[in-house]
Amino acid sequence: MTDSSFDATHPPSRELLNECVHCGFCLPTCPTYQLWGEEMDSPRGRIYLMDLAERGEIELEGAFTEHMDACLGCMACVTSCPSGVQYDRLLEATRPQIERNVPRPKSDRWFRNGIFALFPYRRRLRAAAVAGAIYQKTGLAKLAERVLPPRLRAAQALMPEVKLNSAFAALPRRVRPEGEVRRRVALLSGCVQDVFFHEVNVATQRVLAAEGCEVLTPRDQGCCGALGLHAGREQHARDRAKRTIATFEELPVDDIVVNVAGCGSSMKEYVHLLADDPEWTDRAQAFSARVRDVSEVLAELEPRAERHPIDATVAYHDACHLGHAQGIRAQPRSVLRTIPGIRLVDLPEAELCCGSAGIYNMVQPEPAEELGRRKADNIRAVDPDLLVTANPGCLLQMRRYLEDVPMMHPVQLLDASIRGESR
Repeated sequence: MTDSSFDATHPPSRELLNECVHCGFCLPTCPTYQLWGEEMDSPRGRIYLMDLAERGEIELEGAFTEHMDACLGCMACVTSCPSGVQYDRLLEATRPQIERNVPRPKSDRWFRNGIFALFPYRRRLRAAAVAGAIYQKTGLAKLAERVLPPRLRAAQALMPEVKLNSAFAALPRRVRPEGEVRRRVALLSGCVQDVFFHEVNVATQRVLAAEGCEVLTPRDQGCCGALGLHAGREQHARDRAKRTIATFEELPVDDIVVNVAGCGSSMKEYVHLLADDPEWTDRAQAFSARVRDVSEVLAELEPRAERHPIDATVAYHDACHLGHAQGIRAQPRSVLRTIPGIRLVDLPEAELCCGSAGIYNMVQPEPAEELGRRKADNIRAVDPDLLVTANPGCLLQMRRYLEDVPMMHPVQLLDASIRGESR
């Protein structure tokens, strides 16, 4: 074979492939390499496979796809690489190649299509929430757990406790602060976030307003495309990126605030996703320049609202798409340290993914479970009163293996302190 096994639509670039010198600094931080010790399930091994495919020396179907599917896309290797290899760009170029060119088994295709027919749509999620609430109350979940195949069993185990009053609640379109307006921001309410973690959005609005921000939350916003981007569904991601840009770009705000690590990571990368679309490239660049994680905005504002003490040992878990993909580590910690009384502790093996990784814990349930249990053991090792993390997927994943430790988003803990509430 001499021609590339990749098609001509945005294949992994030869320039980026050549940046890897195969030094091995990525190995200790790669979750799948830590699980299996298999070279082809390490970042440098996957880059080697991409290199072979680019040269036409390996087909995409078979082992190539298996090793790429096994990757969580956590980007810990990007953080640890001394050569600055852009593995994130390589993976985001490779996964669409697989989705376009590799026929998946029927059951796999149906399962993945089912995920994307549900999760990006709030109305469908709300309907699913009603069904889920009935399912949980009837006791069918315990019965089904014994007979469901691994993927469906994992999906069931990740289902949060459904609170119908919050799942159907609407956020105020505008929240004004008392006193001087220090900043005007728009909030991404999200899809899964707004249905199953609506209280995080409410807390985000309250905290931003307490710190002098006027908060706009457009009603007609939808999925930002993050799940599709991370899973290789490029057209899905592009369509939703364009809709998100169109929804927010004309709002008279300083920042577009995101409280979900995976969404924020993707929204900051729209300029790359839409780089070959002349109509959208400049709009994407202007949009992404205004996207900020809520911790970034709060860390820049001198605290204005009074913090009431909370006496607790708090473990902070770095969500991969916040810490590795966006490089945001100091800001959440500095914001949490404005709360009197808390003792903030980091986790052992903090760089290793918890196994959530978008849809990974549903499509790859076995390694996701191993990583979830490993993360749970590391959390128990620091004996916290509370765990905080800035991604709903991480919360769902860790609640499955750590029922004895309360968990919340960092902004919820700050909200509780400002309002003078106990945890």
